[in-house]
Amino acid sequence: MTGMNEQVRAAAKARMKERQLTQTELAKKTGLTQPALAKLLNGNVGRVPENWQRILDELGLELVAIPKE
Repeated sequence: MTGMNEQVRAAAKARMKERQLTQTELAKKTGLTQPALAKLLNGNVGRVPENWQRILDELGLELVAIPKE
């Protein structure tokens, strides 16, 4: 049940690369520390709770990150 989390992290990393943002720059813009941001991006913290994952799986839904237009 980690697919959704991996997809969201990958989308965030891709967007950072697209915008040429470093972790330090993104951390500053979001009010996070760089180590806290790194933990989120690496999946050490910030996972979608297992119960929500089960609900979404059962309903055939997927949480995705898409660019805002």
